[in-house]
Amino acid sequence: MTIEAGSTAPDFTLPTDGNGTFTLSAAKGRKVILYFYPKDDTPGCTREACAFQEALPDFSGSDALIVGVSRDDPAKHDRFKAKYNLAFPLLSDSDGGVCEAYGVWVEKSNYGKKYMGIERSTFLIDQNGVIAKVWRKVKVDGHAAAVLAEARSL
Repeated sequence: MTIEAGSTAPDFTLPTDGNGTFTLSAAKGRKVILYFYPKDDTPGCTREACAFQEALPDFSGSDALIVGVSRDDPAKHDRFKAKYNLAFPLLSDSDGGVCEAYGVWVEKSNYGKKYMGIERSTFLIDQNGVIAKVWRKVKVDGHAAAVLAEARSL
């Protein structure tokens, strides 16, 4: 199944930083910015998280909830959040099931070496749980602003 605009967002429950859990369907009634990133505390992922954090007041004003997902464990998320003062939940998809459901677990290549990993992707989910916009192969610079513009237009 390919996730694209107009598709119903696959529901899930995942552990979060701070020993919590997050269930997507429980956020119905709010817009959700669901962003998948490869790894905590790496240069691109840190820039992306900090850009979303910086824009957080604007996202809150558009009634949008930001949620980050990687395969890192909750303890690593706790350290990443504390280091960069991130105020939105980071979810741990340790078995990769949610990454698979959203089609972001893909074959990647680095210096000719092929491996499986998370393709940096963002899904804007509307108040009814429907995918409104999809960004794949995200370039970090300017991405948070582009997502915010779309969230405001819903």
